[in-house]
Amino acid sequence: MLMRPHHEAIRPTTIIEAPRLSKRLGAQVVIASETFQWTGSFKFRAAYNVALNVPNDHIIGASSGNFGQALAYACQLTGKRCTVVMPDDSSRVKVEGVREYGATVDLINVREISRSERVRQLAAESGEAYIASGFDDPLVIDGNASLGDELIALGRAFDAIVVPVGGGGLIGGIAQSVARANFATRVVGAEPALGNDAARSLREGRIIANEEEARTIADGARTISLGQHNWAIIREHVTGIVEVPEEQIREGVLLLYGLANLKVEPTGALSTGALLTAPDQFRDQTVCCVVSGGNVDPAVYRECLG
Repeated sequence: MLMRPHHEAIRPTTIIEAPRLSKRLGAQVVIASETFQWTGSFKFRAAYNVALNVPNDHIIGASSGNFGQALAYACQLTGKRCTVVMPDDSSRVKVEGVREYGATVDLINVREISRSERVRQLAAESGEAYIASGFDDPLVIDGNASLGDELIALGRAFDAIVVPVGGGGLIGGIAQSVARANFATRVVGAEPALGNDAARSLREGRIIANEEEARTIADGARTISLGQHNWAIIREHVTGIVEVPEEQIREGVLLLYGLANLKVEPTGALSTGALLTAPDQFRDQTVCCVVSGGNVDPAVYRECLG
């Protein structure tokens, strides 16, 4: 791992014991919340590792919001220029967050041009920019592995660590850390059923892409497919992936608010949604639910809370 200390760069994850939530879910639930990380999600771990360790003065990335905000702030800290390609239906709070951290936002209609294609166009125009993937980059995976290292250092005997899955950078990093430490726990993914490419890939033993970005409320998981770098780790070290219906994602947001006093975005509630969706996989076990972020649009949050 290449990160060096800088401006208290990485905040330790917040560990929350949740007895009421545990009773509701039928498991001993420990929450590892990244909602208080810089820029409000785990993505800062990855983005900072990228910005700190590439020589380029301009970094271009694509994001629904969390990686964009993280990359923008990481570039601000390291004195680099940042451009973020975002879908034009991204959460307004995330778009404004990226701008407030000093990056240029390039909004696109993903039905007319893909994020990756637009990033390549901008990089070609720039000539000297580094293209930062939010998930398919060894520096990203190494940055996210720092969260796995923190969970292992707790010394808790987790039967499972349940991790939200979009592009696979977070679960890839945590699974890499667990495997490196020979830590005895299952690493389980939690993915929107509407965009279940990772679950299908794990079943088939090869990367399978979604035909288009899924229209799931979990906007941080609207990726087309896993990346090659994280797929190599997921294939070897992830036990399974629970496909979480939209109803259970919303219920996860509500339960974390009501029973753990925690504001989360729908993508962050996927891990709780996995326990609602597949309770028999976790019943009476000690489970660490990773909450990946808390940058939720107010209108979406009101909808989830009913």
